[in-house]
Amino acid sequence: MRQSLFSVIRSVGFGVTLLVALAACSATYTNHGYIPPPEVLSEIGVGSSREQVADVIGAPGSAGVVRDEAWFYTQYRVRSFTYNAPQVIERDIVAISFSTAGRVTNIERFGLEDGQIVQLSRRVTESSVRDIGFLRQILSNFGRINLGDSVGG
Repeated sequence: MRQSLFSVIRSVGFGVTLLVALAACSATYTNHGYIPPPEVLSEIGVGSSREQVADVIGAPGSAGVVRDEAWFYTQYRVRSFTYNAPQVIERDIVAISFSTAGRVTNIERFGLEDGQIVQLSRRVTESSVRDIGFLRQILSNFGRINLGDSVGG
């Protein structure tokens, strides 16, 4: 009896450990951002004012996506799986363009399939540090110091 009880506890413990290990390896999903639903977007049309758009939809939440000529609303879903880098699996962008008078000129919707890879420019500023050692640079400046200028005389 005692031996079978120990076997059951050991089997249950192994099962729980296996279940926890499998759960730790499952993917997690997080949602970010907001885009207005299509029924709300239908209330906005070409010619609507910027104030009407703000009343119906609201202004975008981030200052980085608000410009004078367009407002961008973004929503995306990210999948994280174990040690792999997080991956964007869904992305929707609604762009509302405005004229210089503040009227809607265009409403566009973009998805992840519309995205393009943008190569960032890596500009490197040339350093004024030469290939000589740090101590040598410090000591070479001592000959250039004029004590008369620093004393005020």
